[in-house]
Amino acid sequence: MDWRRRVGDLYRLSSLADFRARRDDLFKHHPQSPIEPEERAAFRGLAYFDPDPAYRVGARVEPGPGDDLEIDTGGSDGVIRYRRAAKLVFDLQGERCSLTVLALVQYGGGLFVPFKDATSRRETYGGGRYLFDTAKNTDGHVLDVVTGSVEVTIDFNFAYNPSCVYSPRWACPLAPPENTLRVPVRAGERMYEHPTV
Repeated sequence: MDWRRRVGDLYRLSSLADFRARRDDLFKHHPQSPIEPEERAAFRGLAYFDPDPAYRVGARVEPGPGDDLEIDTGGSDGVIRYRRAAKLVFDLQGERCSLTVLALVQYGGGLFVPFKDATSRRETYGGGRYLFDTAKNTDGHVLDVVTGSVEVTIDFNFAYNPSCVYSPRWACPLAPPENTLRVPVRAGERMYEHPTV
């Protein structure tokens, strides 16, 4: 619980630089860090793309079909059931893009947006990254809702890897095919390189 609370608190910080510095510190020192204990002494921080305001974009929220989607975590959590709650429609690099917003049906609920893009498997994790996960409060800077509107601002500079990237002890739901962007998203967290121990 403390791990989830601290990760969520990172998204309420004042700047991207502060967010990244605190995230690195948390990953190095917290007992629930997904960084393997034997790797922590050599851990020098996560790899990120340089901040780029072009990846902070306005998006229109459209209603989703409301049907269910099951994602297999490949681990102890098994299959997790989501509902297609909405769609984020936005322009990125001159191309119209969309991402399905998934609502967690089990546990305590929450909204979740995993995605893949043209950097997946090369510069970023092949299974995709997370834009936000409200069940873990990872939406503070990522999603700015305009009151009384169906417009939001999303910031890919805060995109992050699922915990299974760092350790096989973690099981993570990965991005469904419909959340694959054709454009490269060179923002947020890059591929994690395990330090030599």
